[in-house]
Amino acid sequence: MRSKGDDGGVTVIAPTEGLTIAEAADRTGLTTHTLRYYERDGLMLHDIGRSSAGHRVYTERDLTWVAMLTRLRATGMPIREVKAYAALCRLGDGNELERLALLQAHRARVLAQLAEVTDHLGAIDNKIGIYQSKLDAAGDRGSTARP
Repeated sequence: MRSKGDDGGVTVIAPTEGLTIAEAADRTGLTTHTLRYYERDGLMLHDIGRSSAGHRVYTERDLTWVAMLTRLRATGMPIREVKAYAALCRLGDGNELERLALLQAHRARVLAQLAEVTDHLGAIDNKIGIYQSKLDAAGDRGSTARP
């Protein structure tokens, strides 16, 4: 939540309930260092709230966003594109076409990678089948197969 400060700046007001950075790290499977990096590098959807002691307070909305960032990174989206996507989301409505284009381009890359991995998996399955057939034909006598 944000409010205007007396000096005209924006002050982030901590939510009444939330998670510490350690709890957020535990829930997301990321390290506290990664969460700080996401915040510092402009990847978060908004500023993370702070407690009265200055500690980060993460909301469910923050964790949902982190989960999306994690999926984008896990599927190979470069940080610069994640930053661009986050920036578009922060701007709000009106740039859905740009967001869609960015995600569709990423999806196409992911599908190409998936097809390549599927092809590799087929070759591995084929090799497993050869070894399994040899062992079955030998009656599991422990014959030595060559790679």
